[in-house]
Amino acid sequence: MFFNSDLFLREAEKMNIPVQPRQTERFEIYARMLAEKNKVMNVTAVTDPDGIAVKHFADSISILTAADIPQGARVIDVGTGGGFPGIPLLIMRPGINLTLLDSTAKKIDFVSEVVSSLGLTAEAVSARAEELAKEPGHREKYDFCVSRAVASLNVLSELCLPFLRTGGIFISMKGAKASEELDAAEGALKALGAETEKTLDVKLGDGFERKLIVIRKTGETDSKFPRQYGQILKRPL
Repeated sequence: MFFNSDLFLREAEKMNIPVQPRQTERFEIYARMLAEKNKVMNVTAVTDPDGIAVKHFADSISILTAADIPQGARVIDVGTGGGFPGIPLLIMRPGINLTLLDSTAKKIDFVSEVVSSLGLTAEAVSARAEELAKEPGHREKYDFCVSRAVASLNVLSELCLPFLRTGGIFISMKGAKASEELDAAEGALKALGAETEKTLDVKLGDGFERKLIVIRKTGETDSKFPRQYGQILKRPL
């Protein structure tokens, strides 16, 4: 058993997210591919069946409690790593137009293989967010941006918000105690043309907690953003 499907289904039910049998099958394929790839490449530190069920799959789809992401929406997952939260969202909403973005080519190769094996479609891009966000085909073109990356919210906002159209939504998946981080990012959000819409606290099995920060793009982002990554880190907004 590569992941605890019963545990996952219980967690999804607690969040009022229905999961169809075909979707469960796809999660099983994904879990097997994670386990196999992890033997040769460090894709994830979470490898036990319960952990994958809760900390990867249930955690990822918890985004659906924060926003209604309709079929046809254009979604970008910034810093997707092993495919989280983007691929679980794609399993649940196979009609979205998903872009999986990561700067590590080997991880992008892996998520491309997963998407293909699941019989789904997504664009997988190996690039730096601050560079891709400058390209006309990606800048302010997305309805939703999601990220489980570990950067602080003011840094992450500068990397993510330029991808969104005005009115689009950025969902940042942070630790349970991210309120101070949110307070520190308010100036950055204003400078980038966005504002916090709401925050949600998600409690999953085994005491795992998540805070979902929902940020709405209220206007165009100044063309000077995002800056080069070194500048973002040195002088965060």
